[in-house]
Amino acid sequence: MVTPSRITLARKRRGMTLADLSEGAKISLQSLSNYETGRTAPRRATMGRIAEALAFPEIFFEGPDLDELPTAGISWRARSKTSARTLDAARAAGTLGAMLYDWIDRRFRLPVTDVPSFTKPDPETVASMVRTRWGLGVTPAPNMVHLLEAHGVRVFSLAPDHAEVDAFAVWRDGTPFVFLSTMKTAERGRFDAAHELGHLVMHGSDRECSGPEAERQANDFASAFLMPASSVLGHMPRGAHVDQIIKARNIWKVSAMALTYRMHDLGLLTDWQYRSACTELSKRGYRTDEPHGMKKRETSQILTKVFQALWATGVRPATIAAELGLNAEEMNKMLFGVVVPRGRDESMVEHTEQGTRRPLSLVP
Repeated sequence: MVTPSRITLARKRRGMTLADLSEGAKISLQSLSNYETGRTAPRRATMGRIAEALAFPEIFFEGPDLDELPTAGISWRARSKTSARTLDAARAAGTLGAMLYDWIDRRFRLPVTDVPSFTKPDPETVASMVRTRWGLGVTPAPNMVHLLEAHGVRVFSLAPDHAEVDAFAVWRDGTPFVFLSTMKTAERGRFDAAHELGHLVMHGSDRECSGPEAERQANDFASAFLMPASSVLGHMPRGAHVDQIIKARNIWKVSAMALTYRMHDLGLLTDWQYRSACTELSKRGYRTDEPHGMKKRETSQILTKVFQALWATGVRPATIAAELGLNAEEMNKMLFGVVVPRGRDESMVEHTEQGTRRPLSLVP
């Protein structure tokens, strides 16, 4: 009844080696190796110790083989600086997210994928073409998570235990997935979403999507997508000072550093002005934070609507988690902090950027 590959997946999700699991479950290394390769099957009591050590319900290990996210197609942001164990853990978490979306996809009509692919990426041109295709013109981009979801991208949040992994994107069987960290400022979260869109568009599943050049292309795409050249040139004066930059970042909902980079790229800041602005912004705390920036992080609209509809029919999150063989905490880490109602008469709501509460509905 035990699926060997699920033991491996759960172990990687916890960032554990076979030796770590051997010590935690008090099972020999050879036995664990045999269980993961399917040469032998663990007895129920033994499987119970493995499940406890991995903090997964025993039922998880009885499910079918999972369609894991492809290793080669993932655009890791800092592959050389991040341990293989951390990358494996993030990929395993992504696979669990894809499993949840497969469950949702069988029950709901989700947006059709509309993410174009370009074989010869020029980030500035590609960003403009995607904007035109999606009817954005040169206006500031709306909620990036909602925008991606509206065009068929499946978006999840990354668990806090993957802090080194800012975000990643991958195609799986023709469906694009994006996983975003919630440990960064809302502005940087928007940039990460645009960055991963750049990977999906320019570095599809059949093209190289890792390394410094691919990251530079994705960054340039994100910059051009969030801050169209004509929009920035129309709003920003040449040689703008730091206070002007800080005020203007709200137009495009980007970080002050990102706007400074874009202005330099468009020739609105000289090299000296750019370095001076970056130095001053760093002194004011804008290198890693965004003082007085966006109040609310952009989160999933689809997941909110799905859980609203399920709640209305009496299906509780704990029921879904149990059906997937997950614990509630594991599933909640994927959901951007979606508000799950506690009282019987409450409706699912989403916190908007203005801090108000508005009910959401699902179109069947």
